[in-house]
Amino acid sequence: MFRGRKRELALLEDFYDSKRFEFLVLYGRRRVGKTELLKKFTKNKKTVFFSAQEKNDSLNLIDFSKTVQNFFGNDYFAPFADWESALKYVTSNAGDERLVFVIDEFPYIAGENASIKSIFQHVIDHQWKNKNIFLILCGSSVSFMESEVLGSKSPLYGRSTAHLELKSFDYFDSSLFFPEYSNEEKLITYGILGGIPCYLQTFDSTKSIEKNVAREILREGSFLKDEPDFLLKQELREPAVYNSIFEAVAGGASRVNEISKKIHEDTQKCSKYLGILQIIRLIKKAVPCGEDDSSRKTIYKIADNYFSFWYHFLFEKKSHYELLGPEDSAREIMEPQSFFSYFGFIFEGICLEYMIRLAKNRKLPFVPLKYGKWWGNNPERKCQDDIDVLLIDDKNEKYIFCECKFKSEPFGKAEMENMLSRKSIFNHAKETYFYAFSKSGFTDFVRENAADNNITLVSIDDLFDVER
Repeated sequence: MFRGRKRELALLEDFYDSKRFEFLVLYGRRRVGKTELLKKFTKNKKTVFFSAQEKNDSLNLIDFSKTVQNFFGNDYFAPFADWESALKYVTSNAGDERLVFVIDEFPYIAGENASIKSIFQHVIDHQWKNKNIFLILCGSSVSFMESEVLGSKSPLYGRSTAHLELKSFDYFDSSLFFPEYSNEEKLITYGILGGIPCYLQTFDSTKSIEKNVAREILREGSFLKDEPDFLLKQELREPAVYNSIFEAVAGGASRVNEISKKIHEDTQKCSKYLGILQIIRLIKKAVPCGEDDSSRKTIYKIADNYFSFWYHFLFEKKSHYELLGPEDSAREIMEPQSFFSYFGFIFEGICLEYMIRLAKNRKLPFVPLKYGKWWGNNPERKCQDDIDVLLIDDKNEKYIFCECKFKSEPFGKAEMENMLSRKSIFNHAKETYFYAFSKSGFTDFVRENAADNNITLVSIDDLFDVER
């Protein structure tokens, strides 16, 4: 069943309805759901849909020949001599009716045939720009699509009318996969699987989370058991080094020098590899909210929740869990004290996603320009401090401070006072607002004093009371 992607589908429909030539470059990391989105969009539309494969140019051209000939003539007669002839055939048969022309995994063709981009550029410029065609080139290699298709040195530069990077689902859209779970269970599942649709589809919400972890992650032969390792081997040349980086970051190392020291590699090499992992959207770089990207306080985090879960719990103890068995291993992993300790930083990310949704729906006191976690020196306390989520307006005058607690005790007086004290870090602020997030509710003291201190209280259920 197809879920979510309402905004992306609406965007595609808007291009489809334009009645002019459109060229969309669609890309995103593997497993994020690009092909399913395109299948959903093209259903009941006149569409040539070609999925390239990782093989040589001649074989892809034969497959393409079969696809277009069967589509336009209901019969395959012979492979085209070259791509120019193949695209000329598409042009002559396109007709006046709106045609969607999709090439999925375009990098598989372009990687084998360096001239294909120039061929498409010539066809667009001389044959298709006045045609009723909606061209979509799609790819999972983010670096290739950004540099070799969208980049200024590409023959296709300036030809696309739009580009779209398909991102993973946030906590809210991910919850659509688990209708039988409670809201808390939906958040925990998101903390395990993240927002990749094909990961989310593996869990059955009629079964407990623990049983799903045992069956879909720990059981021998399950799709998710070795997925991170498989993906790195598929994407990268030195998976051992990348595995070490992920293990180090999952274990708490966040700065380049810390990661470098932990994996026994020099910092220059480590920085290079971290950059590659950012390009494929598995690692993200973070600086304290409000600071420049060049900040010396830069840290690195695992961008995908499932990778974070896998390297935190499974990578180092893989042999142990194989001996223990899937059921007992799942029970050990999901033990509340251990899991909630891991889940704390995931919950901060969920709270930020909630605030972003509120901002998009104009339900915050202002639309922020900068948002994220903050860390640094607290001059009042004279120590290092952090703010779970901070949002700042475009004039650096309005601030929202968020405190996020995922634990068994309610949010109390000490935590409220702690949160309020952090506004002293930004004494220049003209307006300050506070949002307190709590898994286990709030004490009477906090409830009675929240309004007077401009504090909005947000429960687990409140996280799901937001427009899509």
